[in-house]
Amino acid sequence: MKKDKLYLFTLLAISVIVFVIGYFSMNYLIKVSTNRFLEIQIESSKREAREFSTLVSLQIENGVDRETVINNIQKSIEGTNIESGFICMFDWSGVEICHPNPQKIGKKTNPNESYVRPIDDGINSEDFYDLLKNKKEQGGLREFNSDRNSEIIYLYPVDNTDWIIAAHANIDKLEKHIHQLKVNFLFVYLLTSLVIILLSLFTVRFIGNYYEKELELRNEKLTDEVLSLSKLNSDLSNFKNKIASEEKTIISDKEEKSIYKNRLLTYKKDKLISLKVEEIAFINTENTATTITCLNGKKYNSNSSLEELFTGLDPMLFFRANRQNILSAKGILEIVKYGNNQLKIVTNPTTEVSIIISKNKTSEFKKWLNT
Repeated sequence: MKKDKLYLFTLLAISVIVFVIGYFSMNYLIKVSTNRFLEIQIESSKREAREFSTLVSLQIENGVDRETVINNIQKSIEGTNIESGFICMFDWSGVEICHPNPQKIGKKTNPNESYVRPIDDGINSEDFYDLLKNKKEQGGLREFNSDRNSEIIYLYPVDNTDWIIAAHANIDKLEKHIHQLKVNFLFVYLLTSLVIILLSLFTVRFIGNYYEKELELRNEKLTDEVLSLSKLNSDLSNFKNKIASEEKTIISDKEEKSIYKNRLLTYKKDKLISLKVEEIAFINTENTATTITCLNGKKYNSNSSLEELFTGLDPMLFFRANRQNILSAKGILEIVKYGNNQLKIVTNPTTEVSIIISKNKTSEFKKWLNT
């Protein structure tokens, strides 16, 4: 149940992150793509207006009659497809001279018609995009006339005349293109977000299952180690009971008994003290100084080395843990796992420096507890 909740919260978190980031990314890409589309449209209209202006200027310079020029221009643009945009020409008074729709010729441009920017400036893609979105005046742009389906986006004069070439853009058509672009981006955004969320969920579950298996293996290994330590501590308890029982037993073989020392000669400050072996908890050496710690916590010094002391002690009761320590079975409180296949001995009383049974001596220590 906890695992299912974790996957659910993970799915929700990934979904929120993906949708939020994707939403802002989508809006940015829509704006960039729309500006690029409008920029192409504007540049195309500018180029067409300039080419027409140059064509008309050349005809005028070559002495072609104005009426003939107007007729030629009218024939070239009349009946053209005005779905996306078109070119027309009017004079400085605003009267239409040439127009794809012949009915517009001779009519004066209404002051409310869209008349975008100065001739030498024109309109850029960002302002045009804002105008299409808001349909309001922005940076010198007039409001759109709702009765028109096209707007003038560029004006270019014809040299040596009072004529002006006007490039129109079909607003409805442009808005349809932009709307379709948004729909496409929205579809890709939703589809991509869904795919990312599902792939993320599957990836999380796959990684989660992998680590769950690893955790199970570690738990099994840890269980085995705990059982092993439990057995060691159980052996330690049995060993202590065995020692206590043997101490109460009268040993008849005096010769065997005399092999090991019952007392050790120690000193404390300026006093010599004869210490009973059964009172020792552990012996350690540091910087060539040998210290004997008793079960009651008292400490005594010895002039003998660990090796000399260990040879006189009963190996049934004492164990050489390492170069610095000799352990008494009575002084061992607990055995815990330490590092890689090593054991740490918890003594009573406690030691200032940890007593570690190395990997090489672990099996010997276990055998000693089972003696």
